[in-house]
Amino acid sequence: MTDPRSFLYRDTLDPATAQRVTADVLGRADDGELFLQYRKAEAFGFDDGRLKTASYDTTAGFGLRAVSGEMTAFAHANELSEAAIRRAGETMALIDPSSATKAAAPARTNHRLYTDADPLDLVPFADKVNLCQTIDAAARARDPRVAQVSVGLSGTWSVVEIVRADGFVATDVRPLVRLNVSIVAEANGRRETGSFGVGGRYLYDRVMTPEMWNRAIDEALAQALVNLEAVDAPAGEMTVLLGNGWPGVLLHEAIGHGLEGDFNRKGTSAFSGRIGERVAAPGVTIVDDGSIADRRGSLTIDDEGTPTSETILIEDGILKGYMQDRLNARLMGVAPTGNGRRESFAHAPMPRMTNTFMKAGRDDPAELLSRVKKGIFAKSFGGGQVDIVSGKFTFSCTEAYRIEDGKLGAPIKGATLIGDGPSVLTKVLGVGHDFALDEGIGVCGKGGQSVPAGVGQPSLLIDGLTVGGTA
Repeated sequence: MTDPRSFLYRDTLDPATAQRVTADVLGRADDGELFLQYRKAEAFGFDDGRLKTASYDTTAGFGLRAVSGEMTAFAHANELSEAAIRRAGETMALIDPSSATKAAAPARTNHRLYTDADPLDLVPFADKVNLCQTIDAAARARDPRVAQVSVGLSGTWSVVEIVRADGFVATDVRPLVRLNVSIVAEANGRRETGSFGVGGRYLYDRVMTPEMWNRAIDEALAQALVNLEAVDAPAGEMTVLLGNGWPGVLLHEAIGHGLEGDFNRKGTSAFSGRIGERVAAPGVTIVDDGSIADRRGSLTIDDEGTPTSETILIEDGILKGYMQDRLNARLMGVAPTGNGRRESFAHAPMPRMTNTFMKAGRDDPAELLSRVKKGIFAKSFGGGQVDIVSGKFTFSCTEAYRIEDGKLGAPIKGATLIGDGPSVLTKVLGVGHDFALDEGIGVCGKGGQSVPAGVGQPSLLIDGLTVGGTA
């Protein structure tokens, strides 16, 4: 196998030169790094019974960052050469070194959370197209109500290296694949959609098995057929039972962003200055953990070179800490948590979630359901929005049901959950023992940057959420 670093060090740049130049241009800074990246990506879109899109691209470049106190200087280029790095270094010279002690290098790790292998090169182009075609045909044959099938298959392979002025060097090779199936079902002049996706930091063989893609068809079709029977959602304040796994995206948006270090250092989060306080009901424990093998949101090291680990954010309802990159951790007097992430070499790192989830409780999910006199069961979500300062959020349900007298009733359409993160945490009435992570499709946006992320939770019973409905 070709050394992955050879994609970074080619032409005129070599490892010794990169270290020497970094020491020269970042010598005055308190902290910072040279971030080198090579990335290739492909995507296939199969729609209307034919291949509609097929893309392939490669990018390579560096981001150079110098940090002094709260000031950051950052420059980037899509050219991996000594001359380009030195030109970028002229921007670094604009910062004034602070009187602070230079930041120590990240800890080192011999952990490897995923393979170095390149998923794109291991499966021929024709096999990927044939897979999309096979899924399309199988989905259409499942049920006469299937009117439309869309299949998406994508993969990336990225090599990154962090080089610091103090001689620290760390390398990470990152695969990522994803399969999505979306089905439109039609009956009696009505059309509804269902979708399912799966992915992670592994090779295509995990999503190309008949077991996996048949499951994707079954899940997407089942959701579409349920939605064909859906009635208008009720509106008002009511008890909500959230399903396990993907519904954790609500926690990600409503609570997770508010626990990132930058918002708390600046005092703009609803959780600012509340370490040690009760912010959630007893039994609620929320963590961020980027060290779970093969997960979409996992990283062996973050984009500053810090190894990832489990960071306890809320433990049994008590706020314990925040997710930190190096800059915010240093200014807040705490240790970085391995949450310094960036979309690419063209972006500076910031505190970001990896895999953020609520841990399992002790309640039987069936017993939680039996407690609900009148409410809704939200099994799956689509998009959501949150205001970080207030924690207010809105989330649309893609699959939900009425609950009446402790039993699931009719499926509903048009349900939107409205609330605010800090309040929701205090209204948790029960935490199921059925914890699950999502299937590996999450994408998180912040500050104009998108990164892959994971979510998860057990079944969760919440009192008094506002449901925006159509009835």
